[in-house]
This record gives sequence, structure tokens and C-alpha cells, in this order.
Amino acid sequence: MAGTTIPISPTIAQNEDEFLDPLEQPIQDPLLPTAKRSLSPRERLQLIEALDNLNAEAQAQLQAGNVDAAFPIWYRELRLRRSLGRLEEINALGRVGQFAWERTRREDVQIILKRLNVVQQEAELEAPLTPELLQAFATAYEQIHSINDSINIQQKILTNARKTGNLSQEDESLQKLGQLYLAKFDYPNAAKIYEELLKRSQTQQNTYNEGIYLQKLAEIYSNSLQPDKAVKIKEELVTRYLSEQKPQEVPKLKLQIGADYEALKNPEQASQNYQEAFSLAWSLQEFGTAADALIKLGDLYQQYKQEDYALQIYQELIKVNQQSYDYYGLMQTYDRIGQIHLKQNNYSQALTAFQKGLEIARSLNYRQDYFLSQIEQISNQK
Repeated sequence: MAGTTIPISPTIAQNEDEFLDPLEQPIQDPLLPTAKRSLSPRERLQLIEALDNLNAEAQAQLQAGNVDAAFPIWYRELRLRRSLGRLEEINALGRVGQFAWERTRREDVQIILKRLNVVQQEAELEAPLTPELLQAFATAYEQIHSINDSINIQQKILTNARKTGNLSQEDESLQKLGQLYLAKFDYPNAAKIYEELLKRSQTQQNTYNEGIYLQKLAEIYSNSLQPDKAVKIKEELVTRYLSEQKPQEVPKLKLQIGADYEALKNPEQASQNYQEAFSLAWSLQEFGTAADALIKLGDLYQQYKQEDYALQIYQELIKVNQQSYDYYGLMQTYDRIGQIHLKQNNYSQALTAFQKGLEIARSLNYRQDYFLSQIEQISNQK
């Protein structure tokens, strides 16, 4: 490396076999000394400058739209970065890997991931990974969206944090693990993480984080179809919102709790929560949520063969539809009422409901044929 000028090109030598992994090709480059030896401090600085220039050249090609020209330059840089030590190489692999992932270059992502795995295995054979290396691997795996490798590294970081009593690092690792498990829809492991985070936030009296973790757990247990656990968490959230004087957060949550109780075959609790959702939504003038609660309640009564109660609920629903000028919802409500009366052979009441539905359908220019067919069906049965 004698002389003051360091060549930046060529990118990849033409005699290299194209089918070879570009990160596994022999490192023979004019930027390195001819003989294998450690770099002097001056040579190291020169190499760093040259590699930074290579990175800049690749990024310029990328910005010019020459993506296929950019990556051979980067691969040359990455092969040479390992001469500067593991930390330099890991950071560079993550940086280039992110460019590959953002441009859906799957083959390049896999090549870089493979090299990261090799570097990690080699490092772990020598000694436990230092905090600095662990953080570098965590960032690199995150940049290329390798979820399983990220989980593996975060678990190691978490273990170290617990050994050293680093509570802030422990919290950070747990949060990242929770996000990673959710990203791969691993609800059982995500639930364990967020349950631990919830306990920690309660011990620390961190009410802000407590609310976040309750919401996460509610989402997890709902998505993993565990209504018994979902109900418990959501009821805690309701208590919390009411104590914080945030009643506007409660009606939709009550709807979810009602649905959870339905899944648990507990119609009494489901009905109670739907009624509470309606009452609070109505008082807050959240007419959409109020209507949803009445629809849920009416459907629940029909499910348990209590059509007369359902009719009373749908009469209340008409008022909500009218109050919110929801003509489509009003049309649907008249249809529900008509269907119940038709089922009960109350043809006169069914006819009245369908005629009102038809009137709205005509104003909306929607479903007129449906209501006309219902009216015709009733007329033929009289």
C-alpha cells in the first residue's frame, strides 16, 4: 500500500466465478498488502478511507438507479471490511443488508445473512460475545429483518442484563423480544414477555407503560383466541380508563368484552357489557359505537331465541340511526325487524317494516329489489 493514491475500482475481478458466493471469494485486492500480515495504523486508516469511498460509490450507483452495479461494489467493500475486525464487518453487513432488504433483493439478503451467521458462530467459538458485539449483531439482524436471529441475540442480551443487574437493558430487551414475537405471530411467547413487562411496570409504578402492556396483552389474547384471558386484561383496562377519567376509551372496549363473553358462552355477561357499551356511547354521543352495541345485543337475543327482546332493542336502534342520520343503518334495522316479524308470522308488522325499509332503499337507490321481493312474499302468504 505504498504511495498516496488508493485505487477504488475495479469492483469484482472479471475472472471471478459468477456462481460463487461474493462474500466467500478469495480476498485478493489491490487495497490490501501483497503478503498476509496485520495492517499498520497508517494502512488501516487508508483502508478505512478507501472503503468509505467504495460505499459512497455504491450509493451513488444506487441513487442513479443502477442497483445491479451498486451491489458488486458493496460486496468488494464487505470482503475487505473483515480485515478491519469483526465489529467493522458486522456494521457494514447490516448497512448493506438493509439496502438489499428495502429493495427486495432476497438473494443478496440471504448472502449477507449467511455471512452474519458465520461471523457470529466464529466469534462464539472464541469467547462469549461482548456487549458491543451483541449490540452490533442485534442491529444488523434487525436491519435485514431476520426475526429468528434477532430473537436469539436479544435473548443473549437479556441474559447478560439479568446477570449484571442492568434493569434498563433488561426492559429494553424484553420490549424488543415482545415486538419480535408479535412480528412472527408467536402469541404464546409474546404473552409471556408482555406479562413480565406488565408486572415490572406495576412494580415500578410506571402507569404509562402499564397501560401499553395491558393493551398489548389484550391484543395478543384476542388474536390467539383466548377470550378468558382477554376478558381479564380488558376489564383491567376499563378500570384503568375510568380511574384516569378517559370514558371515551371504554365503549369499544366493552364491545370487545361482550364478544369475549359470547365466545365463553356467557350470554348474561355479554348482554351486560353490550348494554354498558351502549349507555356510555350514547351519553358521549358516539352514535356509531352505540349502534354497534345495540346490533350486538339484538343479535345476541336472537341467538338465544328471545325475539321479543330483540325487537325492543331494534326499536332503540332506530332512534340511534335517526339521531346520527344513518339512513343505511336505518334501512338495515327495518330489515332486521321485518325478518323477526316474518319469522313469527306477524305479517302485518313485517309488511310495515319492509315498506319503511323500501322507502329508505329508494332514497338511497340501493336494495330496492330486495325489499320489493320481501313485500311480494308477504302479499302471497296473506
